[in-house]
Amino acid sequence: MKINGIIMLIAVSIGSTHAWAANYKLDESHTQVGFKIKHLVISTVSGQFNKFSGKFDFDPKKGEIKDLNVEIEAASIDTNEPDRDKHLKSPDFLDVEKFSKLTFVSKKTITKENKPTKIDGELTIHGVKKLVTLEVVYIGSTIDPWGNERIAFEASTQVNRKDYGLKWNKSLDKGGVMIADDVKIIIEGEALLQKAESDEKKETK
Repeated sequence: MKINGIIMLIAVSIGSTHAWAANYKLDESHTQVGFKIKHLVISTVSGQFNKFSGKFDFDPKKGEIKDLNVEIEAASIDTNEPDRDKHLKSPDFLDVEKFSKLTFVSKKTITKENKPTKIDGELTIHGVKKLVTLEVVYIGSTIDPWGNERIAFEASTQVNRKDYGLKWNKSLDKGGVMIADDVKIIIEGEALLQKAESDEKKETK
């Protein structure tokens, strides 16, 4: 009897680890993946990527995030200046013909008061993979008018573009360089709870 009890306990534990959270998908129409970088020392240029996708598992009770995977299309970069965007897509920078995607894959979530505060993961840009930490602000959850559950969040990190092989620059006559090394990445987003297959079948009956 004791052996059977232990086996049952293990089975329940294994089952609970697989059912710990629900799956969410980034809502691209309500999410912005942007960046900021200093230009000519004194000003800031902002931009964004218009095409991306992402999904993750989230446990709202514990604030834990697992299996966050984001893919960004490099060629969708947009700084509201076509000539600059063309340069950013070239081999001087992102080289989008050779490296078509930027990716982020989570490794660990740090929580505080049952909310995610940091996400450690691997960011790949220009074919180079580096560990980074996203600073996360979990804003909350709500139900939209169509009955869909959504969560909102903000996340940011700062990277050195030269670490990813993006080294192009020009010196200025008065000192300094045309483009700073540090780039701030900012994500403001919504994610949509994905319904389980069994729930979808119930709705169609």
